[in-house]
Amino acid sequence: MSRMPRVSDMKGRLTDSAMELIWHNSYGATSVDAICERAGAKKGSFYYFFKSKSELAAAALEADWGKKKVQMDEIFSPTVSPLKRLDRYFDFVHDRLAEMQKKCGSILGCPLLSVGSEVSTQDQMVREAIDRIIDHKVNYFISAVRDAAAQGLIEAADPDAKARALFACYQGTLAQARIQNDVELLREFKTVAQEVLGVKRARARAV
Repeated sequence: MSRMPRVSDMKGRLTDSAMELIWHNSYGATSVDAICERAGAKKGSFYYFFKSKSELAAAALEADWGKKKVQMDEIFSPTVSPLKRLDRYFDFVHDRLAEMQKKCGSILGCPLLSVGSEVSTQDQMVREAIDRIIDHKVNYFISAVRDAAAQGLIEAADPDAKARALFACYQGTLAQARIQNDVELLREFKTVAQEVLGVKRARARAV
């Protein structure tokens, strides 16, 4: 007989299930009933923890970020050279999405971008959660680009603006990869990033 989930882990099961369904499908296509079914929860359990689907989605996104932050801290460790940090991140995302493509047949892209684009004008609670997480992710880019600029590895009169431009460019590439279901667009992004950052120009100037 299958074990019924404990109340103590039910909240995590709900957020995990919501994140998985929303990422694979969409926010609008994911119902509370589907989330409860995936989590092995009764609807009463859902409403014990969350007042609404919006509240659950925001909590799911925050919980997912809490897990990913550990990986981000490792990838963007200041003990790693700044350009290598960015390369490691691009490789990590490529490999993760390539693995998911093998399992489900599609590039799922960035859940923050997908959900944010879908609900930004309709759901303030979810939009604010996504906004907070994106700010955290951008800060990793900013730290790497600032360090690269300080070491003369790139050309960046305004490292913060350059980092935000690179992040926006990468998010656009993620969206394109999802639309075209082409993971190779992500593999090629490291070359694009070097162009955006002015790596070649900085190297030529240093010669």
